[in-house]
Amino acid sequence: METQSRRAETVRGTQSFVHILSSCWRRPALTALEVAWRWAFGAPAAALIGYEGLRVLRETRVDVGALKQMSLLDPSGSAATLAQMSGALMPPMLRTAEWLGPLLLAVWVVVSSFGRGMVLRRVDARLHTRPVVLMVLQAARMTALAASFAVWFLCLRAAGRIAVNDPLAAGQEPNLVLYFALAIIATLGLFTLWAAASWALSAAPLLAMLRNLGVRASLAAAFRLGAVRSKLVEINLIMGIVRIMLVVLAIALSACPLPFESVATPGFMAWWYALVTILYLIAADLFHVVQLVYYLEMLRAYDRGGPEFRTST
Repeated sequence: METQSRRAETVRGTQSFVHILSSCWRRPALTALEVAWRWAFGAPAAALIGYEGLRVLRETRVDVGALKQMSLLDPSGSAATLAQMSGALMPPMLRTAEWLGPLLLAVWVVVSSFGRGMVLRRVDARLHTRPVVLMVLQAARMTALAASFAVWFLCLRAAGRIAVNDPLAAGQEPNLVLYFALAIIATLGLFTLWAAASWALSAAPLLAMLRNLGVRASLAAAFRLGAVRSKLVEINLIMGIVRIMLVVLAIALSACPLPFESVATPGFMAWWYALVTILYLIAADLFHVVQLVYYLEMLRAYDRGGPEFRTST
C-alpha cells in the first residue's frame, strides 16, 4: 500500500478514489474477508429476525392475504388495511424489538470491530490492533445511526399524519401519492445528511489504528483533520450516491423477469430475487472496503504532509 500512499499525496479526491477502487478490485481477498465477517453476523441475525417475525405473525393471526388485494385505485381501503395490520402488529413487534434490537446491536459492535480490524490489517499490517477502542467507537457510531433512524421514523409518522390521518379525520380521501413523496424526500434528505456528517465517526477508528490512539484522542483527532476533512465528506457523498445507484440497479434487475412472468415459476422468481440480493450485498461490501482504504490513504497522506495538505490548519 506504499504506492497508494504516495499517489494519495499527489492525486486529487475523485481521481484517487478511482485508483483505490481499481486496486481493491485487483485484491478480491479484501472483499472476500469483508463478506465473510459481515455474513457471519448477518446470516444468523436474519434467521433470528425471520423466526421472531413469523412468530409474531402466527400469534397475531393477521390476514397477510389482504396486503395482496391492496390497490392505489382504492386508497381508502388500502389505508384501512395498513392501519388495521399495523395496529395489530406494532405492539408485539415493539415488545420483540425491546430485547432483540439491543442484542443484535451489541453483537454487531463486537463482530464488526474485529472484522473491520482484520480487513484493515490485511490492507496494511503496520496498523495497530485496537479492538476495545474500535468497539467503543463503533458503539458511538451505532448510537448516532440509531438516532438518525429514530428521526426517520418520526418523519414517516408525520408524513402519515399529514397525508393519511388528517384527510381521513376530515372525511376526505387519503393522499397516498403525497405520503410516498414525503417519505422519499425524508429518506433521501436524511441519507444525504448522514453521509455528509458521519465522516468523523468513520475516521476515528482508522486514526486509532493508524496513530495508536485511545477513544478520546481518536475522536478529538477526527474533528481536527483540517484540509482532509473536505475529502472525507466528498467520498462519503460519493459513496452515498453509489449506494443509491446499487439499490436502483438491484430493483431494475429484480424486475427483469417480470415480462416473462407467464412462464416464470414462483421457484425461479424466488431464486432470482435471492441471486440479485446476494450480488447487491457483495457489491455493497466491495464499495465499503474501497471507502475504508480511501479513508486510510487520505489520513496517511495528511499525516505525511502531502502536497494537498501542507497548507492545512
